[in-house]
Amino acid sequence: MTATATTTDLRADILALKEERNAVILAHNYQISEIQEIADYVGDSLGLSFRAQETDAEVIAFCGVHFMAETAKIINPEKTVILPDADAGCSLEDSCPAPELKAFLEENADQNYYVITYINSSAAVKALSDVICTSGNAVRIVEAAPKDRPILFVPDQNLGAWVSQQTGRQMDFWNGNCYVHVEFTRESIQKIKDEYPDAAVVAHPECTTAVRLLADEVCSTEKMVHFCKESPSQNIIVVTESGMLHRLRREVPEKNLIAGPTDHCACADCRYMKMNTMEKLYLCLRDLSPEVTLSEEEREAAKAPIMRMLELSK
Repeated sequence: MTATATTTDLRADILALKEERNAVILAHNYQISEIQEIADYVGDSLGLSFRAQETDAEVIAFCGVHFMAETAKIINPEKTVILPDADAGCSLEDSCPAPELKAFLEENADQNYYVITYINSSAAVKALSDVICTSGNAVRIVEAAPKDRPILFVPDQNLGAWVSQQTGRQMDFWNGNCYVHVEFTRESIQKIKDEYPDAAVVAHPECTTAVRLLADEVCSTEKMVHFCKESPSQNIIVVTESGMLHRLRREVPEKNLIAGPTDHCACADCRYMKMNTMEKLYLCLRDLSPEVTLSEEEREAAKAPIMRMLELSK
Protein backbone atom coordinates (compact mmCIF):
# COMPACT_ATOMS: atom_id res chain seq x y z
CA MET A 1 0.00 0.00 0.00
CA THR A 2 1.38 3.39 -0.93
CA ALA A 3 1.92 6.16 1.62
CA THR A 4 -0.80 8.21 -0.07
CA ALA A 5 -3.28 5.35 0.08
CA THR A 6 -2.43 4.72 3.74
CA THR A 7 -3.07 8.37 4.58
CA THR A 8 -6.33 8.35 2.63
CA ASP A 9 -7.53 5.16 4.35
CA LEU A 10 -6.62 6.53 7.77
CA ARG A 11 -8.52 9.71 7.08
CA ALA A 12 -11.61 7.69 6.10
CA ASP A 13 -11.28 5.56 9.24
CA ILE A 14 -11.04 8.65 11.44
CA LEU A 15 -14.13 10.20 9.86
CA ALA A 16 -16.06 6.95 10.31
CA LEU A 17 -15.05 6.73 13.96
CA LYS A 18 -15.93 10.38 14.50
CA GLU A 19 -19.48 9.70 13.28
CA GLU A 20 -19.75 6.49 15.29
CA ARG A 21 -18.59 8.22 18.49
CA ASN A 22 -20.61 11.39 17.90
CA ALA A 23 -17.34 13.25 18.22
CA VAL A 24 -16.05 16.66 17.24
CA ILE A 25 -12.40 17.20 16.31
CA LEU A 26 -10.89 20.47 17.49
CA ALA A 27 -7.41 21.38 16.26
CA HIS A 28 -5.10 24.18 17.27
CA ASN A 29 -3.45 26.30 14.59
CA TYR A 30 -0.09 24.69 15.41
CA GLN A 31 -1.14 21.14 14.54
CA ILE A 32 0.26 19.25 11.55
CA SER A 33 -1.44 19.93 8.24
CA GLU A 34 -3.23 16.56 7.99
CA ILE A 35 -4.92 17.09 11.36
CA GLN A 36 -5.90 20.66 10.50
CA GLU A 37 -7.52 19.43 7.29
CA ILE A 38 -9.62 16.74 8.98
CA ALA A 39 -10.68 18.86 11.98
CA ASP A 40 -14.18 20.30 12.37
CA TYR A 41 -12.69 23.50 13.74
CA VAL A 42 -9.20 24.97 13.60
CA GLY A 43 -8.35 27.97 15.73
CA ASP A 44 -6.54 29.54 18.65
CA SER A 45 -7.12 28.81 22.32
CA LEU A 46 -9.92 31.34 22.67
CA GLY A 47 -11.82 30.24 19.58
CA LEU A 48 -11.51 26.58 20.50
CA SER A 49 -12.71 27.33 24.04
CA PHE A 50 -15.91 28.74 22.57
CA ARG A 51 -16.26 25.73 20.24
CA ALA A 52 -15.81 23.34 23.16
CA GLN A 53 -18.49 25.23 25.08
CA GLU A 54 -20.94 25.21 22.16
CA THR A 55 -20.61 21.66 20.83
CA ASP A 56 -23.41 19.10 21.05
CA ALA A 57 -20.99 16.24 20.46
CA GLU A 58 -20.62 13.56 23.11
CA VAL A 59 -16.87 13.26 22.55
CA ILE A 60 -14.33 16.05 22.11
CA ALA A 61 -11.13 14.95 20.40
CA PHE A 62 -8.79 17.81 21.15
CA CYS A 63 -5.77 17.99 18.89
CA GLY A 64 -3.52 20.35 20.77
CA VAL A 65 -1.65 20.09 24.05
CA HIS A 66 -2.80 18.81 27.41
CA PHE A 67 -3.90 22.09 28.99
CA MET A 68 -6.22 22.76 26.03
CA ALA A 69 -7.98 19.41 26.38
CA GLU A 70 -8.12 19.99 30.13
CA THR A 71 -9.81 23.36 29.55
CA ALA A 72 -12.41 21.67 27.34
CA LYS A 73 -13.10 19.14 30.11
CA ILE A 74 -13.45 21.90 32.72
CA ILE A 75 -16.33 23.50 30.83
CA ASN A 76 -17.79 20.22 29.52
CA PRO A 77 -17.78 17.81 32.50
CA GLU A 78 -20.48 15.62 30.99
CA LYS A 79 -18.51 15.00 27.78
CA THR A 80 -15.67 12.59 27.11
CA VAL A 81 -12.55 14.61 26.27
CA ILE A 82 -9.65 12.81 24.64
CA LEU A 83 -6.37 13.88 23.11
CA PRO A 84 -4.12 11.95 20.75
CA ASP A 85 -1.01 12.06 22.95
CA ALA A 86 -1.22 12.45 26.72
CA ASP A 87 2.42 13.60 26.83
CA ALA A 88 1.79 16.64 24.64
CA GLY A 89 2.63 19.29 27.21
CA CYS A 90 3.69 22.94 27.19
CA SER A 91 6.81 24.74 28.40
CA LEU A 92 4.65 27.58 29.72
CA GLU A 93 2.52 25.20 31.76
CA ASP A 94 5.68 23.55 33.09
CA SER A 95 7.14 26.92 34.11
CA CYS A 96 4.40 27.49 36.70
CA PRO A 97 3.67 24.47 38.90
CA ALA A 98 0.57 24.99 41.05
CA PRO A 99 2.38 24.36 44.37
CA GLU A 100 4.88 27.13 43.57
CA LEU A 101 2.15 29.60 42.63
CA LYS A 102 0.15 28.71 45.75
CA ALA A 103 3.22 29.19 47.96
CA PHE A 104 3.99 32.54 46.32
CA LEU A 105 0.45 33.81 46.84
CA GLU A 106 0.48 32.69 50.47
CA GLU A 107 3.83 34.37 51.10
CA ASN A 108 2.52 37.57 49.52
CA ALA A 109 -1.00 37.48 50.88
CA ASP A 110 -0.69 41.10 52.02
CA GLN A 111 -0.46 42.13 48.34
CA ASN A 112 -3.98 40.80 47.62
CA TYR A 113 -2.98 40.01 44.04
CA TYR A 114 -5.56 39.84 41.28
CA VAL A 115 -4.24 36.80 39.41
CA ILE A 116 -4.63 36.85 35.62
CA THR A 117 -3.52 33.54 34.18
CA TYR A 118 -2.71 32.80 30.57
CA ILE A 119 -4.66 29.79 29.35
CA ASN A 120 -1.36 27.94 28.83
CA SER A 121 -1.53 26.58 32.36
CA SER A 122 -2.76 23.57 34.30
CA ALA A 123 -6.22 23.23 35.82
CA ALA A 124 -4.62 23.46 39.25
CA VAL A 125 -3.10 26.84 38.37
CA LYS A 126 -6.36 28.05 36.84
CA ALA A 127 -8.06 27.12 40.12
CA LEU A 128 -5.77 29.61 41.92
CA SER A 129 -6.64 32.41 39.49
CA ASP A 130 -9.17 35.21 39.36
CA VAL A 131 -9.54 35.15 35.59
CA ILE A 132 -8.03 33.40 32.58
CA CYS A 133 -6.89 35.07 29.36
CA THR A 134 -5.61 34.12 25.93
CA SER A 135 -3.31 36.09 23.66
CA GLY A 136 -6.42 37.16 21.75
CA ASN A 137 -8.24 38.71 24.71
CA ALA A 138 -5.47 39.48 27.22
CA VAL A 139 -5.69 43.25 26.67
CA ARG A 140 -9.44 43.24 27.27
CA ILE A 141 -9.07 41.06 30.39
CA VAL A 142 -6.40 43.32 31.90
CA GLU A 143 -8.41 46.44 31.11
CA ALA A 144 -11.35 44.93 33.01
CA ALA A 145 -9.25 44.09 36.09
CA PRO A 146 -9.97 45.92 39.37
CA LYS A 147 -8.03 49.15 39.68
CA ASP A 148 -7.56 48.81 43.42
CA ARG A 149 -5.61 45.52 43.35
CA PRO A 150 -2.12 44.76 42.00
CA ILE A 151 -2.04 42.29 39.11
CA LEU A 152 0.05 39.15 39.00
CA PHE A 153 0.26 37.93 35.38
CA VAL A 154 0.98 34.21 35.10
CA PRO A 155 2.96 32.52 33.54
CA ASP A 156 4.18 34.24 30.31
CA GLN A 157 6.32 37.26 31.07
CA ASN A 158 6.61 38.23 27.38
CA LEU A 159 2.86 38.30 26.80
CA GLY A 160 2.47 40.09 30.13
CA ALA A 161 5.00 42.77 29.19
CA TRP A 162 3.26 43.39 25.86
CA VAL A 163 -0.16 43.64 27.50
CA SER A 164 1.26 46.04 30.09
CA GLN A 165 2.50 48.26 27.28
CA GLN A 166 -0.86 48.13 25.51
CA THR A 167 -2.94 48.91 28.59
CA GLY A 168 -0.65 51.05 30.71
CA ARG A 169 -1.34 48.75 33.67
CA GLN A 170 1.64 47.95 35.85
CA MET A 171 1.82 44.24 36.63
CA ASP A 172 4.10 41.72 38.28
CA PHE A 173 5.07 38.84 35.99
CA TRP A 174 5.76 35.20 36.61
CA ASN A 175 9.11 34.12 35.18
CA GLY A 176 7.85 31.88 32.37
CA ASN A 177 8.04 31.77 28.59
CA CYS A 178 7.29 29.68 25.51
CA TYR A 179 10.48 27.92 24.48
CA VAL A 180 9.57 28.20 20.77
CA HIS A 181 8.80 31.92 20.68
CA VAL A 182 11.89 32.99 22.62
CA GLU A 183 14.07 31.31 19.98
CA PHE A 184 13.11 34.01 17.48
CA THR A 185 15.65 36.82 17.58
CA ARG A 186 15.81 40.30 16.16
CA GLU A 187 18.80 39.26 14.06
CA SER A 188 17.08 36.24 12.52
CA ILE A 189 14.01 38.26 11.54
CA GLN A 190 16.09 41.16 10.26
CA LYS A 191 17.89 38.81 7.85
CA ILE A 192 14.58 38.05 6.13
CA LYS A 193 13.59 41.70 6.15
CA ASP A 194 16.87 42.47 4.38
CA GLU A 195 15.93 39.91 1.71
CA TYR A 196 12.33 41.18 1.47
CA PRO A 197 12.55 44.88 2.35
CA ASP A 198 8.87 45.44 1.53
CA ALA A 199 7.67 42.58 3.74
CA ALA A 200 5.31 43.14 6.65
CA VAL A 201 6.03 41.33 9.91
CA VAL A 202 3.33 39.82 12.11
CA ALA A 203 4.47 38.33 15.43
CA HIS A 204 2.91 36.55 18.36
CA PRO A 205 3.07 38.42 21.70
CA GLU A 206 4.88 35.46 23.27
CA CYS A 207 7.95 36.69 21.36
CA THR A 208 10.57 38.81 23.12
CA THR A 209 10.41 42.60 23.16
CA ALA A 210 13.26 42.84 20.64
CA VAL A 211 11.29 40.80 18.10
CA ARG A 212 7.99 42.54 18.80
CA LEU A 213 9.63 45.89 18.08
CA LEU A 214 10.35 44.72 14.52
CA ALA A 215 6.73 43.71 13.91
CA ASP A 216 4.11 45.70 12.05
CA GLU A 217 1.47 43.81 14.00
CA VAL A 218 1.61 41.84 17.25
CA CYS A 219 -1.41 39.60 17.73
CA SER A 220 -2.85 36.17 18.43
CA THR A 221 -2.78 33.46 15.79
CA GLU A 222 -6.46 34.01 14.98
CA LYS A 223 -5.90 37.70 14.37
CA MET A 224 -2.93 36.84 12.15
CA VAL A 225 -5.42 35.49 9.62
CA HIS A 226 -7.20 38.85 9.43
CA PHE A 227 -3.92 40.77 9.29
CA CYS A 228 -2.59 38.71 6.40
CA LYS A 229 -5.85 39.07 4.47
CA GLU A 230 -6.02 42.82 4.96
CA SER A 231 -2.36 43.78 4.71
CA PRO A 232 -1.40 45.53 1.44
CA SER A 233 1.97 43.75 1.58
CA GLN A 234 2.46 40.83 -0.77
CA ASN A 235 5.25 39.41 1.38
CA ILE A 236 4.50 38.73 5.04
CA ILE A 237 6.91 37.29 7.59
CA VAL A 238 4.98 35.22 10.12
CA VAL A 239 6.72 34.94 13.48
CA THR A 240 5.08 32.11 15.39
CA GLU A 241 5.00 28.31 15.47
CA SER A 242 5.32 26.77 12.01
CA GLY A 243 1.90 25.08 11.96
CA MET A 244 0.25 28.47 11.55
CA LEU A 245 1.70 28.75 8.06
CA HIS A 246 -0.45 25.87 6.81
CA ARG A 247 -3.69 27.52 7.83
CA LEU A 248 -2.59 30.91 6.52
CA ARG A 249 -1.58 29.50 3.15
CA ARG A 250 -4.97 27.80 2.84
CA GLU A 251 -6.91 30.95 3.71
CA VAL A 252 -4.64 33.58 2.15
CA PRO A 253 -3.18 31.81 -0.91
CA GLU A 254 -2.55 35.03 -2.79
CA LYS A 255 0.15 36.20 -0.35
CA ASN A 256 3.76 35.07 -0.01
CA LEU A 257 3.81 33.94 3.61
CA ILE A 258 7.31 33.46 4.96
CA ALA A 259 8.15 31.43 8.06
CA GLY A 260 9.99 33.51 10.61
CA PRO A 261 13.29 31.71 11.34
CA THR A 262 14.99 31.16 14.65
CA ASP A 263 18.73 31.18 15.12
CA HIS A 264 18.63 27.38 15.25
CA CYS A 265 16.47 26.39 12.28
CA ALA A 266 14.59 27.68 9.26
CA CYS A 267 11.27 27.46 11.06
CA ALA A 268 9.93 26.94 14.56
CA ASP A 269 8.27 23.66 15.46
CA CYS A 270 6.75 23.05 18.87
CA ARG A 271 7.79 19.52 19.78
CA TYR A 272 4.68 19.15 21.94
CA MET A 273 2.20 20.25 19.27
CA LYS A 274 3.85 17.96 16.76
CA MET A 275 3.48 14.90 19.02
CA ASN A 276 -0.08 14.46 17.73
CA THR A 277 -0.35 12.40 14.55
CA MET A 278 -3.15 11.01 12.41
CA GLU A 279 -2.41 7.52 13.73
CA LYS A 280 -2.73 8.72 17.34
CA LEU A 281 -5.94 10.59 16.50
CA TYR A 282 -7.39 7.39 15.06
CA LEU A 283 -6.39 5.35 18.11
CA CYS A 284 -7.76 7.86 20.62
CA LEU A 285 -11.13 7.88 18.82
CA ARG A 286 -11.12 4.09 18.63
CA ASP A 287 -10.21 3.55 22.29
CA LEU A 288 -11.58 6.81 23.77
CA SER A 289 -8.18 7.15 25.38
CA PRO A 290 -6.10 8.98 26.56
CA GLU A 291 -9.02 10.62 28.38
CA VAL A 292 -8.78 13.81 30.40
CA THR A 293 -10.23 13.48 33.90
CA LEU A 294 -10.38 15.93 36.80
CA SER A 295 -11.71 15.85 40.31
CA GLU A 296 -14.99 17.75 40.63
CA GLU A 297 -13.49 20.06 43.26
CA GLU A 298 -10.60 21.10 41.02
CA ARG A 299 -12.81 21.34 37.96
CA GLU A 300 -15.28 23.67 39.68
CA ALA A 301 -12.48 25.86 41.04
CA ALA A 302 -10.90 26.14 37.59
CA LYS A 303 -14.21 26.71 35.83
CA ALA A 304 -15.05 30.04 37.51
CA PRO A 305 -12.10 32.04 36.07
CA ILE A 306 -12.58 30.44 32.64
CA MET A 307 -16.25 31.37 32.53
CA ARG A 308 -15.32 34.89 33.65
CA MET A 309 -12.96 35.05 30.66
CA LEU A 310 -15.61 33.80 28.24
CA GLU A 311 -18.13 36.34 29.51
CA LEU A 312 -15.63 39.19 29.16
CA SER A 313 -14.70 38.02 25.64
CA LYS A 314 -18.19 38.06 24.09
